[in-house]
Amino acid sequence: MSAGTGTAKCAARDSATMLRRNVKHMARYPSMTLILICQPLLFLLLFVYVFGGSISAGLPGGPAGSRSHYLTYITPGILMMAVASVSIATAVSVSTDMTSGIIDRFRTMPIAKVSVLTGHVLGAMIQTALTLAVVFGVAFLLGLETAASVMQWWGLVGLLTLLSLAMTWFTVGLGLASPNPESASNWPMIFVMLPFVGSGFVPVDSMPTGLRWFAENQPFTPVMDAFRGLLAGTPRGSDTLWAIGWCAVIGGFGYLWSRRLYRTRAAN
Repeated sequence: MSAGTGTAKCAARDSATMLRRNVKHMARYPSMTLILICQPLLFLLLFVYVFGGSISAGLPGGPAGSRSHYLTYITPGILMMAVASVSIATAVSVSTDMTSGIIDRFRTMPIAKVSVLTGHVLGAMIQTALTLAVVFGVAFLLGLETAASVMQWWGLVGLLTLLSLAMTWFTVGLGLASPNPESASNWPMIFVMLPFVGSGFVPVDSMPTGLRWFAENQPFTPVMDAFRGLLAGTPRGSDTLWAIGWCAVIGGFGYLWSRRLYRTRAAN
C-alpha cells in the first residue's frame, strides 16, 4: 500500500471519528436542532397564513388571494433560509472548538488535521438534510403543489446539496475567524436575511430600482429561482447555471479560507 493511500485512509477514518463526535453533540443537545428546524417553519407559517392572502394578489400566474399559490412561490425562499439557519450553528460550533482548548488537545493526538473541519462539515450536512426534510414535509401538508419530474427532483436535491456544502464551508471560515462563539453567531445572520432582499418572498420586479438591482444581482436570487423552476417543472438553464456558479464560488472560497485560517490558528 502506498503512503498516499495510507494517508487517505487515515484521514477518512479520523474524519468519521470527528463526524461521530458531532453527531453525539447533536443527540446530546437536541434543542439546537429543534431551533434550527423551527425558525424556517415559523417564517413559512407566518408568511402563508398572515401575509399570503394579500401578497399573492401581486403574483403572476395564480388567483388573487390564493395562499396555496403563495406557498408554492415562497417555498424556495424558505429552503434557502433553512440552509442558512444551520450555517449559524456551524459557525458557533467551530468557534467553540477553537476557543475552548479542544483544538490544542487534538494537536497532541495522531489524527489527520483535515478531519476536525471535515467532521464539522459532514455533521452540518446531516443537520441541514434533517431540517430540509421537515420543511418539505410541512410544506406538502400545507398544500405545496409541484409538477417536477423525477429527474427534476434529483436536480433539486443535487442543487440543495451543493448549496449546503458551499454555505457550510463558508460559515466554517466565519467560525474560525470569529474571536468567540457570540460573534460567530452574528455574522451568518446576513444569510438568513438575504432571501428577503431577493426573490424569496416577493418578485424582484415589485421592488424600487436600487433595491431591485441588488436583489437581481445578489447570489441567492438565482439559487431560489432555480429551486422555483425545478419545483414547477419548468427549470431555466440560466438560473441553474448561475446557481451552480455562485455555489462553486462561495464553497471554493470558504474551503480555501477555512484551511488557511485553521492552519494559522491551530499553529498559534
